Amino acid sequence: MTRSNLKNSDRVVVKVGTSTLTYANGQLNLYRIERIARELSDLHNQGRDVILVTSGAIGVGANKLGFKKVPETIPEKQALAAIGQGALLHLYEKLFAEYGKIVAQVLLTRDDLDDRIRYLNATNALLAMLDMGVIPIINENDTVAVEEIKFGDNDTLSALVATIVEADLLLILSDVDGLYNLDPRTNEDAILLDEVRDITSSMEENSKSKGSSFSSGGMFTKLKAAHICMNAGLPMVIANSLNNNVVRQVVEGEKIGTLFVPKDFKINARKKWIAFGTVMHGQVKIDEGAANALLNKGKSLLPSGIMEVIGDFEQGMVIKVVDSIGQEIARGLVNYNADEIRLIAGKQTSEIESILGVKDYDEVIHRNNLWVENN
Repeated sequence: MTRSNLKNSDRVVVKVGTSTLTYANGQLNLYRIERIARELSDLHNQGRDVILVTSGAIGVGANKLGFKKVPETIPEKQALAAIGQGALLHLYEKLFAEYGKIVAQVLLTRDDLDDRIRYLNATNALLAMLDMGVIPIINENDTVAVEEIKFGDNDTLSALVATIVEADLLLILSDVDGLYNLDPRTNEDAILLDEVRDITSSMEENSKSKGSSFSSGGMFTKLKAAHICMNAGLPMVIANSLNNNVVRQVVEGEKIGTLFVPKDFKINARKKWIAFGTVMHGQVKIDEGAANALLNKGKSLLPSGIMEVIGDFEQGMVIKVVDSIGQEIARGLVNYNADEIRLIAGKQTSEIESILGVKDYDEVIHRNNLWVENN
């Protein structure tokens, strides 16, 4: 695809980070927030669906209490989120109302998407809001989230939201112009990349820096979001929120920011949830023959190709599948628990019943419940 295809985006998810919403001292940047509300309202007036994923609740709460930086402990962050969420939504509601728009707050945790039923409920609720002409404003539910169920950053959250509502574009607004080949803050020879078709290990290594003292992300988390979007078949753009009319420029296909070009395939809703919606509960390492069968032949994962089982998981959970050198190549719903797979690993399917006493499935992961990288 090319940038000109972005003109056809009927459903757009826009993510704004704390660095976009606030000044360096933590105070709200009211001018920029108002401009974003105006641009998104205008986008909505064109007949497009618009979803806003916003950071900032913890930062707003910290600012209200006069904190110079966000505390480190989860309970303190939860308390600040409770203070800041209401204030942030009230501001959005007021600004969008000036343009005749109705907004709705949606708070999500990782646990909401890990459960298949809750994942579907969240999807259906968001789609219903869009059908009503409402602009959903989504944030991680930092008030109740703990380390085990946190998304970790709203870049990842925005990518997951974009996939579950089958958006045509994810636009991440940041305080940088896009992805550079080197860190522009430390290297004046850094070059802005117009588009990216593959995320390399060197890109990830060069991006491991954090944002402001009030934010939780950086370029590394944006690359994680891009990886999700590209594999889900939808484009993502990183652009600088300082640019006037940045939303319009991106949607009209102008050369601004960095475009992450999606893969040329679509995956069904069930495999989308397996790939991106749920938390990984463990992993199995497989040999070269099994890896080839998964990657190139579209086969199920049989016990004979399994070399090692890592973690403790139950039947029906989603796990990673890694090759012999530890690189993830697939994810899937397992038909057996971790202890059972350890017993039948390396064995033929004809041996399963004699080992376990019963054989409900020939496959450890059936191909219908298997998402394979780049397939």
